[in-house]
Order: sequence, then C-alpha cells, then structure tokens
Amino acid sequence: MSGPLEGIRVLDLSWVLSAPYATMLLSDLGAEVIKVERPKVGDIARGNGPFVKGLSTYFLSLNRGKKSITLDLTSQKGKDILLKLVKHVDIVVQNFTPGTMEKLGLGYETLKKQNPKIIYAACSGFGQTGPYATKPAFDIIVQAMGGIMSITGEPDGPPIRPGASIGDIAAGLFLCTAILACLQERHISGKGQMIDISMLDSQVTLQENAFVRYLNTGEVPQPLGTRHPVFTPFQVFPTKDGYIALALTGGVNDQWPLFCSLIGRLELIDDDRCKDGWLRTQHYKELEPILMEAMKTKTTQEWVKELEEAGIPCGPVNTIDKAAADPQIQSRDMIIEVEHPELGKLKVVNTPFKLSRTPSKPVRASPDLGEHTEEVLKGLLDMTDRELLELRKAGII
Repeated sequence: MSGPLEGIRVLDLSWVLSAPYATMLLSDLGAEVIKVERPKVGDIARGNGPFVKGLSTYFLSLNRGKKSITLDLTSQKGKDILLKLVKHVDIVVQNFTPGTMEKLGLGYETLKKQNPKIIYAACSGFGQTGPYATKPAFDIIVQAMGGIMSITGEPDGPPIRPGASIGDIAAGLFLCTAILACLQERHISGKGQMIDISMLDSQVTLQENAFVRYLNTGEVPQPLGTRHPVFTPFQVFPTKDGYIALALTGGVNDQWPLFCSLIGRLELIDDDRCKDGWLRTQHYKELEPILMEAMKTKTTQEWVKELEEAGIPCGPVNTIDKAAADPQIQSRDMIIEVEHPELGKLKVVNTPFKLSRTPSKPVRASPDLGEHTEEVLKGLLDMTDRELLELRKAGII
C-alpha cells in the first residue's frame, strides 16, 4: 500500500533545515518530492558533518526519500525549465529570505499564472511581512528572539538553547500542517494559495502557556530547570545512579499521598502547603530539598519499578543511545534501515505517522546531487538526451 499522499508532487526549492524537514514528512506520507539544487554545489547541508563514507548524516536526516535535480535558477533557461515544471506539480516549497524568489522572477504571482492550483509554501525567519521580513535568521536567532531560551535552563542561570533545533523544526511542522490543510481546501475551491510561515511566529505558538500567562497576569516566565510552572512534583530528579522524570498533576485524583508513602515522607500528606499541585508549586523552595534527598536513596530503575507499580507516571532520563535501544521505540519501528545505491543500508529515524490503510515510511536514503535530473526532465518535460547534454554543457543542470 502507498502513502496517503500518493499522486501528490512537490517541487522542493528549500535548503538546510526548516522547510526540508516539512518536505521530508510529505515524502514519508507518499508524496513525490523533487528537490531542486544548484549545479555542482547543491544544498549547503550536504557539507555538514559528521560523514559516513562521504555522505553527510545531517543531509541524510532531512532529505531521505526525495529525488534530486540540479537547476541553475539564476539563468533564464533554468527559470524557464522551473516554470514548465510548476505546471506538473501540486506544491512548491521554498525557504529563501523574502523577496529572493521575486527577484528571480519566480514569485507566487508568476508561478500562479503557470498553475492556478499551485500551493506555494514559503517559510522564512520572520515571515513575508513586518519590519524584520528581509532579515536573515537561523534556528538560534529565532529561539533567542522568541523567548524560549529565556525560559530554558536553571533558575538564575544563563539562557540555554534546547538540545534540538526547535526553531527550524517547529516551523517545518507548521509548514507541513498548512500544506496539508491547503490540499484539503483545494478539493473544495479548486484553487491554490500561498502559505507564509514564520519561524519566529512558530516559536511564539509553541509557548502558548508562557505567553498567555504573561499576557493575563503580567508575570514574566523565568527558567525553572526541568520542573513545571504549575504542577509539583513534575520534573527530573537525581537518583542514586542517574536521573528520573516523574509527573504528578494534582486535582481530583492527586497521587501525592501515594507518592509520599513511597518516598517515606508520610508527614507531608496532610501538610497544608501540599494540598494540590499548585500549592506545592508555590511552596517549591521548601519542598525541593526534601524531595531531592528522598529520590537519591534508590537507583533509577528501582524508582521506575516502584512508581510504575503504583501507577505514577515516570520514566528514566535516557541518553540518545539508550533511547534508540528502548524496547518501546524498537517495537514501534522508529529506527529503520533505508537503501543507498552506493553505501548500502543506512539507519534513519522512521516517520511517527502510523496509518492503518496507507502505511507511511521513508522509501529511500537521501539522493545524490542531481541523481534524478534526467529522470524528472525526461519524464515530466519530455526532454531528449541531446537537450539534456546541451543543458549540462551550459551549466544549467
């Protein structure tokens, strides 16, 4: 069975991380994604290490399942070819600085004339409008400006960048969501439209609780380490040999009495400071040393066993190697192998989409630069071998 997006074709002009992440998800879902890259140079992500037998693992992690063609969009011939390709695709994706595509003569209004049903998805640091629109941006910049670094880290510590590129990844997720929504709407209207996704907007959206809390109370959120701003205990604790995460939310089915029993602090059960999760959070400074001391008395696995048997949500803090080997992740086939024509089998992270009728998964490793140029130009534009040879000599492909 093919994925749910079988028959959908994407022309992917994007590079590096944010939009390539979105188009990779579309590929996982069954779309044919044609990645357009500069001749000889390609996506600069191809140069990002570490490398396995000359292949960028960074590039592999974002471009599996795609096809690659080379096309010089600074040349008129290259632009003409792109405009012809637009007639044969459903979606065009790009993440250049706003105005770049218009300067090339390839903006939405131009592409729409070639294909009125085209969905044109643009992702940028700050969006297509506003005072920062033409400023370049990278993941760390939007994380910093969006506020998430200010609430990440330990109290009174410096701002910390989260361990994943959530500035890029969040924008990629929202871009993919918007594309799917526009595909659905096109079934009704028969028309395409332009999508404008901002990495900075996406950061604000990710922090809905922090922003709404500030906007309605005036309280500026601060870094809290691993703990929750509302519930206690809801954080990572050190154990005798590592760390454990546990979560008590309070409320009607508050597990606090059970937790106090397990850690041997029965006197806290009826303490007025501990009646619910919010009260415990307000008195966190008094509770913290007590809870920290108690959790250090046993190993992580000992605590996991006891807490799980009691029905208290918890889990070990895994390093990446332990997470990859976790039996739950293994049973869900989240680590799989894809075939590379030269390097053989390569391990990648599988798609999280689990669908009952139209299974989704990566179909191949990342493509070599221009690997599918002839296939695409012959198949979609009926180009001859002679035409392709002339384009190569001219450096167009």
